Amino acid sequence: MATIYETENFILESHEKPEIDRLEGGHVKISPKVEVEDRSKLTPEQAIELMRFTVISGEAMRLAMKKAGVDIGRINYQDNGNWKPQLHVHLYCRAENSVMQKYGEPIIPGHKEEYKPLNEEDIANVKEELERLFKIEKNSDISWRL
Repeated sequence: MATIYETENFILESHEKPEIDRLEGGHVKISPKVEVEDRSKLTPEQAIELMRFTVISGEAMRLAMKKAGVDIGRINYQDNGNWKPQLHVHLYCRAENSVMQKYGEPIIPGHKEEYKPLNEEDIANVKEELERLFKIEKNSDISWRL
């Protein structure tokens, strides 16, 4: 998976085998840098860091994909660990004009070859937006009590 951004304890990656095509919003994943079974095993500080990173990553995806002409109307955040008991959060970004994974309907799980991952430009744009968003006061450590 292509690394997009890292915080102290978490990493955002572009999913290599996405369940949503990049032109339909895209699919990224946040994982702890150290394996954690589930969110109940996080420290309070890590839990806050994960929530903040999830919120800011979603906003960065909306802004970055808009530059590619993709209007994300909704993001489905899903905390998984089904195949391997390890915490990770999927961000399924849903474009309003989706054809393969229709907007407003549940996604059909699983990767299909026609679903393309984020490209290098998308990844650079998401990273740029994350760097900008983390500098805003409402996203600061102080605002999030970190």
